[in-house]
Amino acid sequence: MIGKTISHYKILKKLGAGGMGEVYLAEDTELDRKVALKFLPLQHTEDPEINARFKREAKAAAALNHPNIITIYEVGEHQGKAFIVMEYVEGQSLRNFVGAHCSVPLRMNEIIDYASQICEGLNEAHQAGIVHRDIKADNILIDANGRVKIADFGLAKAQGRTKLTEEGSTMGTLSYMSPEQIQSANVDQRSDIFSVGVVLYEMITGQLPFKGDYEAAVSYAILHEEPEPLERYKAGISDELQRIVDKGLAKSLNERYQHVDEMLVDLRAITKGLETGHVKAGAIKARLPKRKRRFLYVSMATLLIFFILGSFYFFVGRTETIESIAVLPFENLSGAPEQEYFADGMTEALIANLTQIRALKVISRTSVMQYKDLRKPLPEIARELNVDVILEGTVLHVGNQVRVTAQLIEASTDQHLWAKSYQRDLQDILVLQSELAQAIVEEIEIAVTPQEEARLARSKVVNTQAYKTYLKGRYFWNKRTYEGFEKAIKYFEKAIEIDPTHPLYFVGLADTYSLLGDYAYLSPKDAFPNARAAAMKALEIEETVAEAHASLGQIRSTGDWDWPGAEQSFERAIELNPGYATAHHWYALFLTTMGRHEEALTEIRKAQELDPLSLVINTNIGWIYYFARRYDEAIDQYREVVELDPNFVNV
Repeated sequence: MIGKTISHYKILKKLGAGGMGEVYLAEDTELDRKVALKFLPLQHTEDPEINARFKREAKAAAALNHPNIITIYEVGEHQGKAFIVMEYVEGQSLRNFVGAHCSVPLRMNEIIDYASQICEGLNEAHQAGIVHRDIKADNILIDANGRVKIADFGLAKAQGRTKLTEEGSTMGTLSYMSPEQIQSANVDQRSDIFSVGVVLYEMITGQLPFKGDYEAAVSYAILHEEPEPLERYKAGISDELQRIVDKGLAKSLNERYQHVDEMLVDLRAITKGLETGHVKAGAIKARLPKRKRRFLYVSMATLLIFFILGSFYFFVGRTETIESIAVLPFENLSGAPEQEYFADGMTEALIANLTQIRALKVISRTSVMQYKDLRKPLPEIARELNVDVILEGTVLHVGNQVRVTAQLIEASTDQHLWAKSYQRDLQDILVLQSELAQAIVEEIEIAVTPQEEARLARSKVVNTQAYKTYLKGRYFWNKRTYEGFEKAIKYFEKAIEIDPTHPLYFVGLADTYSLLGDYAYLSPKDAFPNARAAAMKALEIEETVAEAHASLGQIRSTGDWDWPGAEQSFERAIELNPGYATAHHWYALFLTTMGRHEEALTEIRKAQELDPLSLVINTNIGWIYYFARRYDEAIDQYREVVELDPNFVNV
C-alpha cells in the first residue's frame, strides 16, 4: 500500500493495525494536509452486508463535530474495500503517554483534565445516539497542545442500528469492557462510562482495575470482583475522587453514572477543589496495615460517638438557616455558541421561580451573569454576593431533549449539599424548572406559604418552538443595544405568532418597546403605545404575572405620566414577587421623581440587595441621593460605581 494513491490520498506509511482494520498515514493531495486512512479488515470486505453496515455507522460517526473527537472527513471504497478518511493527530496515545510518565506520574490536575475532555467528547457522541463501545487508553490520543481526541469509532453503535457483528457477539477490548458487554447484552451509553472509569483508574494508578493471567480470569474479575482502592497505588487520593471512580465502575447499571455529563460535573468539582486548595494531592497518607487500621477505625468510631452525643447535648435545637442563594450561570455543555441563549434562559427562569419565595433572597440575573465563564472560588463569589448557598449546573439541549444537572453548594465551606439531574422533553421545560425550584426549596428547608407552593407547582406544557424563540428574544434583549432590541422584537413577535397564549412572550415585547422609549432609540409616541398594548395583553392572559405589572408600572410612569396608575402597578408587582429586583428598582425611580426620596432609597436598597453588582442600580442610588440633595453621599456612591467599572455609561 505504501506509495499508492487512493482517490486523492497518497499513502505514506502504515500507522498500525487492530481488530477493526489497518490505519495508514496519507497525504490529501487536493487540500495539502496529512490524514489517516483506515481500511476494513480483509475478512469483512467480502461480506456486502458488513461493508454496508461499516459505511453506515462510519457516516453516523462522521456527523460528530467536537474538538475532543477525531473528525471523519470521508467514507469511501477502493477495489471493494471500505475505508474512512480521518483527521491525523500528531501526538501519542494515552497508553504511551501514561507509560512515558511512569517514572514521573501524571499530576492530578492533568488526570482530571484528560478525563473531563474524554467525557466532553463522549457526551457529544451519546447525545447523537452513538455509543463508542471500545473506549480504552489506545483509542485516546493526546496532541501536542494537551487536547484529547477520541479515536476509532469503528465499533460504534448508532442508536437503532444493527451491530456490525452478529447479535450476541462480544465487541471491545476485554480489560475495558463493561459487565454487560462481557455478558453479550445490549449496551448503551453506560457501557462507555464504565470504560471511562477503567481509563481514569489506569491514569491515576498506572494499573488496570481488573486483571488476570488469562481472559476468563479478567472476565470473572470484571463481573464479580472489586478493584483495589486507589490509595493502594497512589497516596493523597481524595474521598470524592474515589467515589467518582467507584461510581463509574459500578457493576450494576442503576448504580453507575447514568449519563456521562453527570461524571463530568463531578470531575469539574474536583478541578475547582484543586484550584481553590480544597483538594490537595498528597494530603492523605498511604494506608496502614489492616490490623492497625482496624484498631484506628474502632478508636475513631468511639470518639465519633462521644462527639455526636456531646454535640447533641450541648447544641440540640441549634440549626444553621439558609436565607439567600445565588444561581450561577448554567454551563452550556453542547459546546455550540449558538446554544448559549438556552443555558442563559434556564438560569433566568430558575431565578424567576425562586424569587417567588418571600423568605428567600435570590440574587438577580444581572449580578450572577458577571460570573459567566469566570473561574473563581465559590466562597469568594458567595462573599461578593452575600449569600449562604450557591447553585451551579449544566444544560444540554439536543433536539427536543433537555438535560439539566444542578448542584447546591454551601458557600462558607464549599461543601456539596445536594445534586440532581433531570431529563425532559422540551415541551415539559416549565415543569422541569418548577421541579428544580421545588427541590432546592425542600433541600434548604425554607419557609414556603401555601400560595407560593401552589405558584411553584403551577406549570404547563409549552410549545417548544415558541419557547426557544422567546429565549432567543430575551438573550438579545439582555444585550441592551439597539441592534439587540431589534432582534428581540422579531423573536418575541415570532414566539407570539406561534403561541399567543403565553403571557411572558408579551412581557418580553413590552419590556423591549419600553426600553426603546427610555433610551430614546424610538420616539415616545412610537414606543410606549406598543409597550402598553403588550403589557396589557400579558395581564389579560394571566393577571398574576409580576413582570407584567412591573412593565406596566414603568410604562405608566415614563410614558403616560399616570402617577397613581404607575404606583398601583409597582405595588402589585412587588406583592406578587417581592424578590423581583427590577420592580423595586423602577418603583424607586418613580418615588424619587415624586419627591419621596427616603421611600425611594428604601426601595433601591432592596433592589441592590437582590442585584448587588448591577451597575445601573448602583448608579441610580447616587442619582436618588443627588435629587435628595445629599450630595456627599451621591459622590461616594458614584465613586463606588467607578471602582466597579470605570467604563460604564448610564444610558
